[in-house]
Amino acid sequence: MKKIIFTLFISLSLLACNSDDDQTNNNNNPYLTIPVVNLNLNLNLPEYNPLKFPGNSVVITNQGIKGVVVYNVNNSIYTAFEISDPNHNPSSCSRMAVEGIVATCQCDDENRYDIVTGQHQDDQSRYPMQQYRTERSGDIVYVTN
Repeated sequence: MKKIIFTLFISLSLLACNSDDDQTNNNNNPYLTIPVVNLNLNLNLPEYNPLKFPGNSVVITNQGIKGVVVYNVNNSIYTAFEISDPNHNPSSCSRMAVEGIVATCQCDDENRYDIVTGQHQDDQSRYPMQQYRTERSGDIVYVTN
């Protein structure tokens, strides 16, 4: 009996494990897909130089659905989010404009999101921004999903 209980316990434990327990891209969002994102941002290049300083961000338009915004929180923590509004199907107006730490949708509802947390600024029941993984190693910031 002990062997059966032990085997059952081990089986349940293994089923509960995720191959990536730090997964940031659980996509329950019906509006956005999860595109392949694989960026290596060399902070020594002029276009990514702002990311050397906390409080700065860079928008990369050739990755993600409508682009990716990368934000330097404190030189060791970076955030990266999709800049297609998570509460709209991708369209001509759903690409958000970034000013400071706020990303604003260009559609009529003008949804606003915090690029540090990804949360909607006015309505927490709305979908948050789609997040990508970030890691800094030396002068390279890696952004992946």
